[in-house]
Formats: sequence, structure tokens, C-alpha cells
Amino acid sequence: MSHVVYDPREVRRARYAVAAVFAVHGAVTGSFATRVPWIQDHASVSAGQLGLALAFPALGASVAMPLAGRISHTFGARNALRGLIALWTLALVLPSLSPNLLTLCLALFVYGATAGMADVAMNALGVEVEERLGRSIMSGLHGMWSAGALVGSAAGTLAAHLGSDARLHHALAAAVLTVLGVAACAWVLDLQPAEDEEPPPRFALPPRSALLIGAVGFCAVFAEGASLDWSAVYLRDQLETSAGLAAACTTGFTLTMAIARIAGDKVVDRFGSVRTVRVSGVLAVLGGLMIVVADHPAVAMSGFALMGLGIAVVVPLCFAAAGRSGPNPSLAIAGVATITYTSGLVAPSAIGGLAQATSLMVSFGLVTVLACGLVAFAGVLRAGDRDRPKVAPQTSTVPDRQP
Repeated sequence: MSHVVYDPREVRRARYAVAAVFAVHGAVTGSFATRVPWIQDHASVSAGQLGLALAFPALGASVAMPLAGRISHTFGARNALRGLIALWTLALVLPSLSPNLLTLCLALFVYGATAGMADVAMNALGVEVEERLGRSIMSGLHGMWSAGALVGSAAGTLAAHLGSDARLHHALAAAVLTVLGVAACAWVLDLQPAEDEEPPPRFALPPRSALLIGAVGFCAVFAEGASLDWSAVYLRDQLETSAGLAAACTTGFTLTMAIARIAGDKVVDRFGSVRTVRVSGVLAVLGGLMIVVADHPAVAMSGFALMGLGIAVVVPLCFAAAGRSGPNPSLAIAGVATITYTSGLVAPSAIGGLAQATSLMVSFGLVTVLACGLVAFAGVLRAGDRDRPKVAPQTSTVPDRQP
């Protein structure tokens, strides 16, 4: 391949553009999550049927994510991201239009498929920008996703409080977010495949390196899903707190993760991915132990906050490591994303099933054990640290993928 030099200002603009895309992606998720009760009522589905339908986003994402690399190869990274983020934002309107269980499942399948493909494309471009800058940015990008999700959730909460129709709310949100997402894509890196570059397969198993990295991500996302869905229940049932205090625990966990992700890049640049994840794993384990032994709400809430702090940067670092782990970054990132999506799908039901058979204390004992995996297997992220320049270059030389 030949080489082209990117102006540092262009790379910095690309960083902010990708960050905006991450925020838009998160805002769609937040907008949807707050209107699930309205969607359930509109589709006239029971709680059990809703649980079935909510499995379809992860199924759609898992099926579609391997296609993202092929799409980027065919249309170029910028056009692919522009199209995929538009499909994702527009897919927000589909669930609220569904009148029954079948159409809701189909809508959520498409919703998840577009989410997953856009996720892979924006993470792959985030890794490319990180390589050009020569310093960590992936944690901050995922922090922007969390910030976007919080904004989308806040707007959705207001819409629900005002009693607005979710079809109107989501149509307006989709229109605004589509414009913002497509506009931001104008400044991302416009990487194109070389003439002699073989297109990636439409479907392929992820490389072995992605499976190992994905296992680390699995542990982190399992703890995240368990904490998000069960922290309030834990405080209410195990420690007999008020509903308000229980909800505050979940909010605190989410805020801790967002803040840690936004601030995490400086830590990664200072100590490297491996040491950061190992220390993060220790914090997560300590948080899990505090949750399990807590006899007072303050102890449990501190434990959940520490858990959030410990797992916050792990998934961004897994995506970054996957993007550097082989010749096909999109395929590796898709493999890691599939594993983490699966973990997010499995965690809430696994915690609930184990709690039904034993107790929530035992369930979070399992979360704590999995957090130990972050300490034990952090070494699989070492390749990314070894390849990253220690000082950001004044100009950045990158493979020219343009024909």
C-alpha cells in the first residue's frame, strides 16, 4: 500500500466527529429505553412477551455486525458510517409503530441489526483516529456514548412525563438525531480500500485473538448488565431501602461509569491498557465484595459505584485492542462486539435465574468472580500497547486505502 499524510487538524476534527457519532448512537438507545412501557402498552404484550421481544435487538446485532466490514469496504468508511448511523437513528421509530408481538419482534430485530452495524463502523473509525493521534481516545468516545444515552433518557423521561405519544416523540428524535449523525460524518476519516485489497467475507468467524479479547469484554459487560438491571432491586430486597434510594443507586452507577470513561484516556496513556484493566479489575472485585457483604445501603451503593469505576474503561479498551489485533479490524471488532452484546443479553436473566434459585447475594458473588477475570486475562490487550506510539506525531502517516 502507498501512504498519505493526514494534517493533524484533520485528525483532530475526525476525533470530534466520531465522538459526536458516538453521542448520537447513545442518544437513540436512551430515547428508546425510556418509552418501553408505552411500547408495551401499544403492542398489548405481557411482561413475558416483552422479555422475548427485547431479546431480538441482540439477535439482530449478532447477525448483522459481521456485515459492517463488507459495507465499509464497498462504500468507504465515511459513506458506510453515514449510511449506517442514518439507518440506526431512523430505526428508532419502528418499535413504537408495532401493533402486536410479531411486528414488535421484527422491528426490534431491525433496530438491533442497524445498531450493531453502526457500532462496529464507528468503533473501527475510532480505532483509526486513535492510531493517528498516537494516544488513547476510545474510553472518551464510549464516555460520549454514555453522555448521549443520558441526554436521550432525560428527553424521553420528559416526554413520558408529559404523556406524549411515543410515535411522535421517536419521529422527532429520529429526525433530529439523523441530521446530527449524518452531519458529523462529514469530518470522519474517509478511508477507502486499495484496488488490490480483497473484500472481507460477508460472514466469518472472528479471529482467535478477538475471542480472547472478547472474553475480557464479556466479564465487564456481564457486571455492567447485572448492575444496571439489578442494583435497585438489590438495595430494595436485600437491604430494604426505599424505592427512591434504590433508584439513586442505579443512577450513581451510571454516572460513575460515564465520568470514568470520559477521564479514562489519560489513565490509559499513563499506565497502558494492561495495567489499567488489571487495576480496574481489582476495583471491580472490591466493589463486588462490598456489595455481597453489605449490611447498610451506603456500603452497597459504594460497592456499585466502585464496580462502575472498575469496569468503565474495559470495553473501550477491548474494542481498541481488537482493532489492532489483525489485518481486518472490522472483523475483529465485530467479533468482540458480538461477544459483548451476548453478555449483555445473558447477564440480566442469568442473575435473575440464580437469584430465584439461591439469592441476589449469591448472584453478585458470581459477578465478583467474573470480575476476577479482568485481572487474570488483561494481558490479552498487550498488543495494542506495544504498537502505540509513545508521543503523538506532528503529522500522521497512514495507509492510503484509496484506489
